[in-house]
Amino acid sequence: MSHTARVVGLVGGSHLFNHAYLVLLAPAFPYLAADLGVSTAALGLAVGLAGGVVTLLQLPLGYVSDTYSRRLVFAGSLTLGALGAGTVALAPSYAWLLAGQVVVGIGVAGHHPAHYPMLSSATDEERRGRAYSVHGFAGALGLAAPFSVVPAAYLLGYDWRVAFGAVAVAGGLYAAVALVALRPVGREVTHPPDPRPLPGRGAFRPSNAVPVARRAGRGLRAEARSLAGAPPVLLLTLLWFSNSVAGWGVKTYTPALLGGYGLAPADASLVSSAMLGVGAVVLLGGGVLADRVGSLPVMTAGYAALVLVAGTLAWGALPAAAAVVVVLSLSATIDVSRPARSKLTDAASARDDVGKNFALMTVGISAGGAVAPPAFGYVVESVGAGVAFYAVAAVGAVTLALTLAVKRTGLGTPGVAGAPGD
Repeated sequence: MSHTARVVGLVGGSHLFNHAYLVLLAPAFPYLAADLGVSTAALGLAVGLAGGVVTLLQLPLGYVSDTYSRRLVFAGSLTLGALGAGTVALAPSYAWLLAGQVVVGIGVAGHHPAHYPMLSSATDEERRGRAYSVHGFAGALGLAAPFSVVPAAYLLGYDWRVAFGAVAVAGGLYAAVALVALRPVGREVTHPPDPRPLPGRGAFRPSNAVPVARRAGRGLRAEARSLAGAPPVLLLTLLWFSNSVAGWGVKTYTPALLGGYGLAPADASLVSSAMLGVGAVVLLGGGVLADRVGSLPVMTAGYAALVLVAGTLAWGALPAAAAVVVVLSLSATIDVSRPARSKLTDAASARDDVGKNFALMTVGISAGGAVAPPAFGYVVESVGAGVAFYAVAAVGAVTLALTLAVKRTGLGTPGVAGAPGD
């Protein structure tokens, strides 16, 4: 299929920057707390605010992408994400930081609704799994990037503002290049099959508000009835949410945990970046494992390992060098199952609701991003990072239980394609 490599590359780069914007604050928590005079819990709330905005806008932007233009959502995501990161870099106060995080959330909300349908349209079915692996790998690198950029800025004599600004400028330049590079790609990739024209100004008149609200209400009731008849989809949404909570706990507060083992903030950030890099590599292998041994065994093993590794680190009895080695495997226990979760979601879907179901899974991810940073931040602030990572282990145990519940529905079993009501 034409332009496959171009689309996979451009979407992968967008995934990298969007994920970098999401975790931009995490490696700079000690510096932000000192410069802005706020607590770790307050900074966790700022991270969660972006996740909350992503959650609220996920389905509306999915509708725009599926109805009008994927290119429009893709462009808006990259542009607003870079603008939000730049706003955060210039923040003179905590209130300004929160405003920047809102803009970041608006931008990041559009990346999945644009990415998944573009990848699906640009790739043949037999190569689609590899395309999603590249997409996930690039996103994992994006999560790791700020944990390298922030300490590198301090090593060079700069501060978090320069680090955040560098990410924003790089993201803005990438947006400009990506939108130019996307122009030759056909409308069958950048737009839905039968796109509607964008609404004119008259569509936003106050007199249209009541009819639009009624249509939206009918649609929501229909979707709720559909979900009630598809238990595997509901279980998978809860599983993606639980997985996201654990993942955000790990991504955001591993530097704080390593600080308890005596590592300086810059060193803890570098180790956390390496941890996320290891997770990105393991994610690529997770797709191969899911294809060869099945989704459920990979997920079961990964979440069991998460409980063990997080619990061991929370215990706090390891020597510092051993803790660093163990931390390197922490993100991998979650990342290895990402392709398997996607395969299960696809298996639970009829062909006319794949987009809707993946949107629900993304809502689960985003909701986890809204809840986890402030919740774990409060625990870290109140009783320490060790207790927070006992909580991560507990969430891992819940995710493992949800995986076993999905298995009992028959989903993921050879010969079982979906569930009644799909």
